[in-house]
Amino acid sequence: MSDTQRPGTIGWHDLTVENADQIRDFYAAVAQWKPEPVDMGGYSDFSMVASDGSPTAGVCFKRGTNADIPSQWLMYIIVEDIDASIAACTKLGGSVLVGPKSMGSARYCVIRDPAGAVCGLYQA
Repeated sequence: MSDTQRPGTIGWHDLTVENADQIRDFYAAVAQWKPEPVDMGGYSDFSMVASDGSPTAGVCFKRGTNADIPSQWLMYIIVEDIDASIAACTKLGGSVLVGPKSMGSARYCVIRDPAGAVCGLYQA
């Protein structure tokens, strides 16, 4: 995920599953994405890269900091102030499922909206 993306845009998509190596191979064959390992300290998640070399999505193991993330394609929306976004989410009937957590100097969380849909929020 880029730290230069504008607030309000979709910054990334991740799929977090128990069998990330099998699912990595599935999307490599189905979508022609090339997997690139991302060191997670003892194991690797995968950045999936399109044929033009641009990073497209992540396929992650459901362990470590990702252990409690739902197993589904999850889009991450770039926000300016994650704490303000969380406050608005809960005030308007949503809930926070995961986090907020730190990832380097960035922060992210996973929320559920009042209709039950789930997405991530990411602050660079």
